Amino acid sequence: MASATLLAQTLRPLTVRPRQHPRGLDHVSAASGLVCAHGRAYVVCDDEHHLAVFDDAQRPGTLHRLLHGDLPPDAVERKRRKADFEALLLLEGYPTHGAQALVALGSGSTPQRDTGVALVLDGQGRPTKDLCRFSLTALYQPLRSALGEINIEGAFLQGDELVLLHRGGQGGADNAVLRLQRAQLVAAIGGRGGIGPAPEITHLALGALDGVPLGFTDGAALSGGGWVFCAAAEDTQDSYADGACAGGAVGVVNAAGELTALHRLASLHNTHQKPEGIAVRERRDGLDLCLVTDADDPARAAELLLARL
Repeated sequence: MASATLLAQTLRPLTVRPRQHPRGLDHVSAASGLVCAHGRAYVVCDDEHHLAVFDDAQRPGTLHRLLHGDLPPDAVERKRRKADFEALLLLEGYPTHGAQALVALGSGSTPQRDTGVALVLDGQGRPTKDLCRFSLTALYQPLRSALGEINIEGAFLQGDELVLLHRGGQGGADNAVLRLQRAQLVAAIGGRGGIGPAPEITHLALGALDGVPLGFTDGAALSGGGWVFCAAAEDTQDSYADGACAGGAVGVVNAAGELTALHRLASLHNTHQKPEGIAVRERRDGLDLCLVTDADDPARAAELLLARL
């Protein structure tokens, strides 16, 4: 149902220094959340305990630990034990310092995945050693009560609201846009739960690619109340199991919550990109979209892409 194909160019593979990587790899493969700020790309991966920071388009990125310990090399056990960080956002006015912090959120698709991490940045946007790990259970429980299983794949702040994107597509489930209060996230980071008003939930049908339903994978706010998102058509029946990917898409939602544009994503060498993270820069004549991909293969590097809309 995507209206047209949007061509993306590869800016760089997400390479890192092997001595920093817990498995000695020279790249990260499962990029899942993206923030672009301070001239840097900050990337969280769903199968690592680290944040990757890229200062430019050439040099290897730097890994910063978010959780203690390392995940096992066995794929099944690794999947079972991972925190599944799927969303990354930039929080202004971090409670303890009035600074900026990057906040990584687990997907909530299992109780193991109810962990969040807030990492404070210094004035130049460099990660510091000031880090807070917190529980998302109180924030996510009202979502589970309303939706049953949840799979939070994207998050962004829009004014005083925290917007979470629940990935549908699996087994015909609807995609959902969940609106909470920024204060609820701040309370969760401070260990005070996520107490606040009930979430506002709206469902958004994205259609399908080649017969496979599209599900949210990330989102980013636009000025004026609209937002952009990326989505993937992954052939799976639930929020835990992976499946073959038929491709990805990017879309635009206006301030009224209406889907106004949807484009299939492709690059010169890959028509089945799986975009997992998105950041946006607004121009007078359109949007610059940066995206990160999940290679679905530990041996392949994730990529940073640029698309202009």
